[in-house]
Amino acid sequence: MPPFRGTVGAMAGGNRAALEAEALVKRYGEREALRGVSFSASAGELVAVIGPNGAGKTTLLSILAGILKPDGGGVAVEEGRVGWVPQQAALYRRLTVEENLLLFARLEKHEDPRASTEQMLELTDLGERRGEIVARLSGGNQQRINIAIGLLARPRVLLLDEPSVGLDPRQRARLWEFVSGLADDGTTVIFSTHDIQEAERYGGRLLVLADGEALFDGAPAQLREAVRREAPEAADRDFETAFVAYLHHRGH
Repeated sequence: MPPFRGTVGAMAGGNRAALEAEALVKRYGEREALRGVSFSASAGELVAVIGPNGAGKTTLLSILAGILKPDGGGVAVEEGRVGWVPQQAALYRRLTVEENLLLFARLEKHEDPRASTEQMLELTDLGERRGEIVARLSGGNQQRINIAIGLLARPRVLLLDEPSVGLDPRQRARLWEFVSGLADDGTTVIFSTHDIQEAERYGGRLLVLADGEALFDGAPAQLREAVRREAPEAADRDFETAFVAYLHHRGH
């Protein structure tokens, strides 16, 4: 099956999923980074992609964003754009918050870049910091600007690669309050994380990857139930311990 990228209707025949991935395959030489991964996400859904290092999480998000081409399968998105926020903030650190947003609004060819910049400053609650040099801001505030830049594409789907790495607990809480608000307003958010507790707390659905294979797709409570079935000795342990036991029982 050749790789393709189209609208949801081309794959789902009326299903109103905001994004669908079908049988995604990605190879690097002889190594398969993704092995037939399929899933979908609806409007306003928060989907956490979790798994050990090398599982294929960043590869999956990069394909969903259109940064990488799959070697097999394809992606379909609802009419609209996909916003991509990589782990490393794509910011000009010597510019101010406002100057960064204005620059990217112009690159996105907004009709009124200044109006779009004001909208993002209000949305991210960074208006009071508009004149500050980005390099002097906390990691949490830099990540909020990073997300705002992703939102300048006015996406229906927002992809976040490890968005909370390096943030302290207070910064992390503010970040997820902001991201959850986006989902409440109808934006589909798909994020990767190594923090299993974070995935359980904020992900309405969990997509578990290991060695490029999708092992599980469902709600956190359903993963708990899967652990009880496959790793009963860990069923009453904390979620991270139970998750590791589940991976072990699945041969990963």
